Amino acid sequence: MSTVMCGAMSIVLFSVWRSFPAEIGGLREWALGLLFMVAGTVLLTLRGGAVPKPLPVLTMNAVLLWGIGLSMIGTEKFYGQRPSWRLFHGVWLAGMGAMAWWLLVRPDFPARVAVFSAFVTLFYCRQVGLIARHGERQFPTLFFGALMLIQALVVATRGMLALFGGGTSVDLLRPGPFQNVYLAISSFMVLMLVVGFMTVATRRLQTILEQRSTRDPLTQVLNRRGFGDVYARERALMQRERRATSLISIDLDHFKSINDRYGHATGDRVLVHVAEVIGKVLRASDHVARFGGEEFVVLLPDTGMERACSVAERIQDVLRAPRNNGLPAYTASIGIACQLSAEEDLDGILQRADGALYRAKALGRDRIEVAEPATLPSRVALG
Repeated sequence: MSTVMCGAMSIVLFSVWRSFPAEIGGLREWALGLLFMVAGTVLLTLRGGAVPKPLPVLTMNAVLLWGIGLSMIGTEKFYGQRPSWRLFHGVWLAGMGAMAWWLLVRPDFPARVAVFSAFVTLFYCRQVGLIARHGERQFPTLFFGALMLIQALVVATRGMLALFGGGTSVDLLRPGPFQNVYLAISSFMVLMLVVGFMTVATRRLQTILEQRSTRDPLTQVLNRRGFGDVYARERALMQRERRATSLISIDLDHFKSINDRYGHATGDRVLVHVAEVIGKVLRASDHVARFGGEEFVVLLPDTGMERACSVAERIQDVLRAPRNNGLPAYTASIGIACQLSAEEDLDGILQRADGALYRAKALGRDRIEVAEPATLPSRVALG
């Protein structure tokens, strides 16, 4: 039943791999690893058949070690780490050499079990370390890491018993209490590890979909929806803490001529460059969004007009500076509005910043204009 379930879970993982975004790595390796484990279990049944015993034993161990190693490669890819193929092949070759020695040259079943368990434990411990270092501090990751640690301990326990308790106590084809418990736990844990991996993969999918709904796909800054969510949070803080907020509206000058002359691919590179320039000027608490086309908006929490003008000037200075990245020269017009009252909404401050931006365009472009203060009742105005 465990073998059938592993085969079914492998099919599920292959299906998920084909349908999930490419940003979620490791699914294919986990699916292949399960297939190898299923093949290893099938080879185990040939030990007592017509096939000579050493061949299925060596092949079984080779396939099982390959499958577990592939799960390690899959976990590395999932967490964005370079696959450690040298470790994978080194452990596999060393393991197969040791298995062949203690099977064909100096037959020693406990030594084979101890060596195999040690190498498998190494693969599992590598994954435990990856989860601990790179996993998110959320329940799916903790669940997956705990399962991986338990599996490593179960396999290591069998290896230790083989070293100190003899081969009879760890021979899985002999009936006994340890054999029954080990087979039950290991079979269950293989399936639970797949469930754990699918849990963290699904959580990653949810994060990616959330980012895609709030991020501009080209520049990776906030889109209009994401900016609206951020502004709502900052406005609530402004209302509670009675602090000023500034908004900068940025529009590239003559951007259509860049697309017409150099092509849309170069235009896209220009937009990415602008987003990077703005991001480097801002604080970690500031926010930048692309509102469509060549228009960007910057939100500066806890910022008055003086600092907002300073930020706008730094952005313009960097955009004007010579560069050797192959992009054409371009400039930007900027409008700034300062919000002193939480009663003003996003549409209001955007309208004032856009008004200042249009004035900058009308006055010759490549300049900064400041919006007039909002006209609000004095009883709600902040100091």
